[in-house]
Amino acid sequence: MSGNDHALQAADPAERAVRHVAGRSVGSPVDGSLRVTLNFHPDRLTSDGVPLLQRLAEDGVYHSQFVTGTSNGGLTAYPGGDRWRWESRIFGGAYDTEPDASRPVYGALNVRGRSVGGAPRFGSAHLRLNAAALPRATFCYPDSFYEPTTFGVADAATAVVQAVLTGTVDTDPLDGYVEAQVHGPVMLSRDVEALVLDPSFRGTEVETHARRLPVPLEWHPGFRLDVADLRRHPDYRGPEIVDLGARIAENGHLDPRILGAAVAMGLHDAQSLKRVWHHLAHFGTPSTDTGADADSAR
Repeated sequence: MSGNDHALQAADPAERAVRHVAGRSVGSPVDGSLRVTLNFHPDRLTSDGVPLLQRLAEDGVYHSQFVTGTSNGGLTAYPGGDRWRWESRIFGGAYDTEPDASRPVYGALNVRGRSVGGAPRFGSAHLRLNAAALPRATFCYPDSFYEPTTFGVADAATAVVQAVLTGTVDTDPLDGYVEAQVHGPVMLSRDVEALVLDPSFRGTEVETHARRLPVPLEWHPGFRLDVADLRRHPDYRGPEIVDLGARIAENGHLDPRILGAAVAMGLHDAQSLKRVWHHLAHFGTPSTDTGADADSAR
């Protein structure tokens, strides 16, 4: 066995994973001004019924679905599940025998600099990580769900960035993101530049919990979709999803707070409400997306 093989064996799983992906990555270094964002729904509850932002404040760490048991995509984070298999393939088995807490968290490289984060498909809020997180991130396109073959790391990211910008794989605008996997713990006080929220949560419990986090609070321009506009797109997720969105709307429109309240009530199928969110995220995205506003109180 060579010296390099010995060193790779001795490295921690995060280092092994990044090295493995680096061996499959091509291109020049990532633009250092780009940021990884972790999109999520800030008003959801953890698997034990605690508000998500409250748990973030208590732990100070953003955990993967292997630890939380929750997901804004598919919940397949268990031995032999889809997420487990994808990680085993992408990271060369680096995490196969490691504890769940050692696994990476998922986000997106915000290659378009959008105020709503790199992958709003997964939620209206996001944590924006600082530049120091880039060297321990790996990237792929398309999403790991699709068994991607285009990869990147901080030192070699041209191919993966160009793949998403040319959009040759996308069939849905919400899929047009570079998936990022951040290896090693994501600590709020060390790794996060800001929490960015939708303005529909101003004055709510979500804002109260957000202000207890050790990070600056910012607001993006907001997701909002009028029912009249919703009804123009019955083919996107199906007419039954449009009808559901119209039923839960308030004062003729949808926004993340309204949708979150419907989720909390538990009266509708969770997957159907997720598809309502897809309508809101796609068609209710701010038309002028130039950046988030810092909260002057921070």
